[in-house]
Amino acid sequence: MALRRPEAPAIGSGPRYDAGMENSRTGENRPMSILPRHLATAALLLLLLPCISLAQSQRTEKHDIRVESLAEGLAHPWAVAFLPDGRMLVTERPGRLLLIDIDRDARKHIDGLPDIAATGQGGLLDVVLHPRYKETGWIYLSYAAPGSGGSTTAVGRGRIRGDRLVDFEEIFRAEPAVRGGRHFGSRMVFDRDEYLYISIGDRGERDRAQDTADHIGTVIRLHDDGATPDDNPFAVDGTGRPEIYTYGHRNPQGMILHPERAEIWIHEHGPRGGDELNILQRGENYGWPKMTHGREYHGPEIGPSQLPGMQPPIHHWTPSIAPSEMAYYDGGAFPRWRGNLFVGALAHTHLARLEMDADTVAAEERLLDEFGWRIRDVRQGSDGLLYLLVDSGNGALLRVRPAN
Repeated sequence: MALRRPEAPAIGSGPRYDAGMENSRTGENRPMSILPRHLATAALLLLLLPCISLAQSQRTEKHDIRVESLAEGLAHPWAVAFLPDGRMLVTERPGRLLLIDIDRDARKHIDGLPDIAATGQGGLLDVVLHPRYKETGWIYLSYAAPGSGGSTTAVGRGRIRGDRLVDFEEIFRAEPAVRGGRHFGSRMVFDRDEYLYISIGDRGERDRAQDTADHIGTVIRLHDDGATPDDNPFAVDGTGRPEIYTYGHRNPQGMILHPERAEIWIHEHGPRGGDELNILQRGENYGWPKMTHGREYHGPEIGPSQLPGMQPPIHHWTPSIAPSEMAYYDGGAFPRWRGNLFVGALAHTHLARLEMDADTVAAEERLLDEFGWRIRDVRQGSDGLLYLLVDSGNGALLRVRPAN
């Protein structure tokens, strides 16, 4: 059943659960408008129909596409992971983990989660599977954890048994915990050697991103059990915390292993402008806040766009789009998209498609920008289709497929 295009924005227009407004200019915690009555009726239809087409066929530069809703009524969904049996794990920022079975139109909450500080931008954040999940059963969660003096980004792992998370163990906790609800990061990715990378935001204390004596504003590299690799840059020279791989980051919310280049690619929020796309290099400084393309929210310059000894981004968005998560497309459903990057946008509410020429962005297209969806997560499924999460009190899990 197809829904007319004007009704589609009903998804993502529900009430917010939190009052955190720290990044309202970049769209990280943007309030939603009150929904008109005819759109509220469309929202009710979406809740009653488990899998429907949200719009007529849409033409893009390379492919005609159609968007389907797979699950609605999600409370600020943050990340999705695909289980081998076709079911999906979805995190909700208020602190819930859902197991969703699309084929059976069923979902259930997973109990046994750790204590979670669901405040501001914090809560239950990313979810990834161990590279050998079929063998180990490990599921990794990143979350804002309460601690002495405030809250911090933490990572733990457990196994699902029935409707519970069992064998849970916290394997990393960023130090120190600080007050406030901003800039937790936090994405995770494994590389080919099964090292786990974790992004940590600057928590609103920008100068700490240049101080390797703590974890704030860094990317962490660990073994799968949380142990620190002996060859981490600061484990070798002793000049910083041994878990740190790179530093000088503001708020990284997208991270992937590039499947062809075997590199870790990351993007992060700038202030007023200066959202960045970077390729991580061991031990390097990515500049924040000494070097940035962004400005203070009230106008003045923060720093120059390049400085010696610091890594400039391979691409930046000015004005900011507030990027969230990223996917490298190498599937078969959209052959003319192969080799492209897809990035969710929270502030400018669209899905960005980046055509890459090696490590240079050759062209960029905005998809789905007419719907006003804050796209929090974008992943490629094993079927070669794209899966999106819309961040809202009435959020949704969507699927992008060819129009035909």
